[in-house]
Amino acid sequence: QVQLVESGGGLVQPGGSLRLSCAASGFTFSTYAMRWYRQAPGKERELVAHIASPSGSTTYADSVKGRFTISRDNGKNTVYLQMNSLNPEDTAVYYCHARGSMGYWGQGTQVTVSS
Repeated sequence: QVQLVESGGGLVQPGGSLRLSCAASGFTFSTYAMRWYRQAPGKERELVAHIASPSGSTTYADSVKGRFTISRDNGKNTVYLQMNSLNPEDTAVYYCHARGSMGYWGQGTQVTVSS
């Protein structure tokens, strides 16, 4: 059974940081590229960050470049999203996505940036 379980979301003040985690199981994690998406209320889901495997090469949305860092630990079957200098526009549900021979989604974790 494939599972992607996100964690680490919550409420943070503007300028703060959060680290999201996505634990994967049920498929060969190391052969899948991993992505983080987000969806704010009333908006379409958007791609935030991508990390390839095994190269580990990364790409980011312009809106988060320089503030967010995606990484992965293939030994732990986990992908991370370090988010710094958060602002209210980063408020959204964040989803991890496994992209390979099949596509899998997590259930999402809420990130709220507010004072």
